[in-house]
Amino acid sequence: MALTGRAALLAALGSIPVGIWEPGLTGLLAVNAPLALACACDFALAAPVRRLRLTRSGDTSVRLGETADVTLTVTNPSNLPLRAHLRDAWPPSSWLPGTETTASRHRLTVPAGERRRLTTRLRPTRRGDRQADRVTIRSYGPLGLFNRQGTHNAPWTVRVLPPFTSRKHLPSKLARLRELDGRTSVLTRGEGTEFDSLREYVPGDDTRSIDWRATARQSAVAVRTWRPERDRHILVVLDTGRTSAGRVDDAPRLDASMDAALLLAALASRAGDRVDLLAYDRRLRALVQGRTASDVLPSLVNAMATLEPELVETDARGLTATALRTAPRRSLIVLLTTLDAAPVEEGLLPVLSQLTQRHTVLVASVADPHVTRMAKARGNTEAVYEAASAAQAQSERHRTAEQLRRHGVTVVDATPDELAPTLADAYLALKTAGRL
Repeated sequence: MALTGRAALLAALGSIPVGIWEPGLTGLLAVNAPLALACACDFALAAPVRRLRLTRSGDTSVRLGETADVTLTVTNPSNLPLRAHLRDAWPPSSWLPGTETTASRHRLTVPAGERRRLTTRLRPTRRGDRQADRVTIRSYGPLGLFNRQGTHNAPWTVRVLPPFTSRKHLPSKLARLRELDGRTSVLTRGEGTEFDSLREYVPGDDTRSIDWRATARQSAVAVRTWRPERDRHILVVLDTGRTSAGRVDDAPRLDASMDAALLLAALASRAGDRVDLLAYDRRLRALVQGRTASDVLPSLVNAMATLEPELVETDARGLTATALRTAPRRSLIVLLTTLDAAPVEEGLLPVLSQLTQRHTVLVASVADPHVTRMAKARGNTEAVYEAASAAQAQSERHRTAEQLRRHGVTVVDATPDELAPTLADAYLALKTAGRL
């Protein structure tokens, strides 16, 4: 409980006539005694805070960059009306910078024996779980001279999911997949290695696709059609070690890798393949296995929501061993990691043969567009030195990528905006070539 600014103002104003006409104890009592009595009455008429009952409802998950509404219901069981200011506390990353005060503070009036709802709108700036903190309520009397204050715990958790910005590329990739399946009206036949059906020969078909036995049984020339393999296993491996914490375009590399993994999972599940997820640095951080096509994307998004880069060197041997246990049969292993020379040469290359001898391996890495801009810079001495440094960094990445390719690995190196569609194209190319 505490005096309000209004009570202090009245006391200050009352001291002016006291100082002019009746300085002394009598004058002070003449002003402060009625004010003290008014404050006591105001305190008695303020609704008690501890007896209030608070419950929550609303959104439990939201994509990063979108808004979530959490409703707080305040029930006043007392026989006094509640006039209050309320602060609904959440972690600072639950709002855009500078908007916390206006978003978390509310005024409310609850008549005796009734309840009211108020909504706190969150706009998180980071992935992960955002948990509500205490709710602080300051109850005022009808005169606004004195208040009661207390706190309540009203637990609630909102999970902030990856934004999946690359989903805008999904329609075009699905159209390409339908072309590979031969299910569109374009003048191309379905490609792949799995037999699909027989149809009548038309001029322009590859004569190597003619099925002579089927032709002998009927009057027309029959041609085999093919489709890409289905029901293949894809293991997406996220490297959550220190290199994934590097910021590119003001976001961690891990976020761009997640976005690319989600587009790949959405495309592969539509293509009839099975997708699993493994996140690893020095220990297992997340594992998603055995999900159906309709459930795989929500499961991946939910598992990725709480992942954060760990500032430790990734244990390449442990990662390889875990990947081999997770994918005991031949699979496409998509490793989202770095192409920096030291981690690859000292960590990945010595154990890479264990993966490539049993699986098809694709390594995808996030390139920094700022390095590309530096390489093109000219005009003064500083820019030339920056360009030389950027060229050297690019040369090292190209050399590392070539080392991986010599081991039979498909390499994708693209900027954050291009990584997801480029990785999807690489998957489609492998599927077309029958390398899954």
